Amino acid sequence: MKALLCKHYGLPRDLVVEDIPALKPGRGELVVSVKAAAVNFPDVLMIQNKYQHKPPLPFTPGYEFAGVVKACGEGVSGIAIGDAGVAIVRAGGFAEEALVDASRFWRIPAGVDFVDAAAFPLAYGTSYHALKDRSGLRAGETLLVLGAAGGVGLAAVQLGKLMGAKVIACASSDEKLGICKRYGADETINYQTANLRDAVKALTGDRGVDVILDPVGGDYAEAAVRSMAWYGRYLVVGFTAGSIPRIPTNLALLKGCSIVGVAWDTYSRRDPKGGATNVAELLAWIKEGKLRPVVSKTYRLSDAPKALDEVMQRRVQGKVVIVP
Repeated sequence: MKALLCKHYGLPRDLVVEDIPALKPGRGELVVSVKAAAVNFPDVLMIQNKYQHKPPLPFTPGYEFAGVVKACGEGVSGIAIGDAGVAIVRAGGFAEEALVDASRFWRIPAGVDFVDAAAFPLAYGTSYHALKDRSGLRAGETLLVLGAAGGVGLAAVQLGKLMGAKVIACASSDEKLGICKRYGADETINYQTANLRDAVKALTGDRGVDVILDPVGGDYAEAAVRSMAWYGRYLVVGFTAGSIPRIPTNLALLKGCSIVGVAWDTYSRRDPKGGATNVAELLAWIKEGKLRPVVSKTYRLSDAPKALDEVMQRRVQGKVVIVP
């Protein structure tokens, strides 16, 4: 079977597609025929040896995918050959087949498209865990989303609206903000052309925002925290800007605010029941048409390096998906 391989650390152009031996499930594992696999920023970091999870070389990148169970290992129960589902594997998804622990595979209801399914576990799982479990976002509160046109950002925009919040989307271009508006943002801020703090003050009548979801880090983090309302919650999701911000801790004192870490993948491994509940709630919204993962483009497996390069260059709106 064919798989995308990282044989040495480097850039997307260094990846190759090759035939590798067919996979066999071990105890508690599944072999899944991959129908679609979404590209995420951690995939780009992993092939450069810049991510906390470091699979041994050579490896197949691909953090999440959707597909159909081809084989079940000993001890697997509740899942059968032919079941369709989604999985978070950290590595292995960009291939015709993937190996996954049965506890990391969630069945999807009939009628949910594989491409849509592949695009939701990490981005929507992260944003939902952040807003529901880590911030306790309440209806009527104001949510500020940084990097709002990316996968996690657009998920947060949609989920914030579903949860009854007023959503302010922040991005680096008017084109990206137009996407955010189409997916539910009430207000937008172009933080390349406007002062973030001044814009938040104007939009909130000097009150500030209740929750900030930040998958970007970098230069805008401190300004965002300074724009918080009393008892605000700043959600640390990631650092796609490439630099980890240093936020003065006196701001937590002055604002009475919380700086909260969000690690959806780790949470769902430590609390499988809670993770499964969140996935089920998201899938129900997708099936009901209340939530639609934003997929801007699909790629064949042979073009997977191009897909990773698009993500690395931050040219993607929503998600891009590889269809083997």
